[in-house]
Amino acid sequence: MTETLQWLDTESLAFPPLNSALKEPNGLLALGGDLSVERLVSAYSNGIFPWYNQGEPVLWWSPNPRAIIPTDQLRINRTLRKFLKSCPYHVTLNHAFEEVIEYCADAPFRREGTWIIDEMIDAYKELHKQGYAHSVEVWQENTLVGGLYGIAVGGFFSGESMFYSQKNASKVALVALANLLQTQGIKFIDCQIANPFLVDMGCIEVSRQAFIDQQSLLVNKQLPEQFWLPRPLDLAIL
Repeated sequence: MTETLQWLDTESLAFPPLNSALKEPNGLLALGGDLSVERLVSAYSNGIFPWYNQGEPVLWWSPNPRAIIPTDQLRINRTLRKFLKSCPYHVTLNHAFEEVIEYCADAPFRREGTWIIDEMIDAYKELHKQGYAHSVEVWQENTLVGGLYGIAVGGFFSGESMFYSQKNASKVALVALANLLQTQGIKFIDCQIANPFLVDMGCIEVSRQAFIDQQSLLVNKQLPEQFWLPRPLDLAIL
C-alpha cells in the first residue's frame, strides 16, 4: 500500500491529485506530514481530511463517494419534531469547544475506540483558536449534554464528530447547525463518510467530483465577520 501512496514531508503543504486516491481502502490519498494549522487548512480547503489511529502515520483521505447532508433536506421525523417544540435544551455556538472535542473522544457509544487521539485534540484546539474549528453545544440547564464540532473554511463546514449523553442531544446540535448554515445560503454539511445515524438524519452520498465542484464554491464564500462568534443558536425548524 505504501508503495502507491505519496509520503508528505514537513516542507510542502501540497497534496497529490484527488483522483490518485486509492479505491481500497476507499479514499486513502497520502501519508505523513503533520497536523499544523497550515496543513490542516490546506487539506480541508481541498476536501481532504486526516483520519488515523494511535501509532500510525497521519493518513489523509478523500473518499469516493462522499457523504453530505443537504441543509434544506435535514430529516426531522415526527418524534424529533415533537421533541423540538418543547425542547428541554438550549444551544450555543463556540462556548465550550474544548469540552465538546474531549467528550467526543470519550463518547461511550464508540465501542471500537476513537481516532480522536491526543495529537488530534491538540491540533483541533489550535484550529479553534485560529478561527477554523467550531463547536455547537447542547445544554440542559448548566450541564453539557451533547454537541458537535467541525472545521469551516469560508462557507464550507466539514463535520468531525458529535456526542450525546441525553436523549436527542446530538440531533438537536445538528438541527441548530443546519439552521445556522442556511442563514447564509450554505447548501450542505460535509459528513465525510456515511453511517446509520447520519443516513437517518438525511445524509446522502455524492461522487467525489460532484462534492468537489460544490465544495470549491463554498470555500471562497465570504461570511459575515460575526458569523462564528459565541452566541445562542436557534432551534426553530426552517
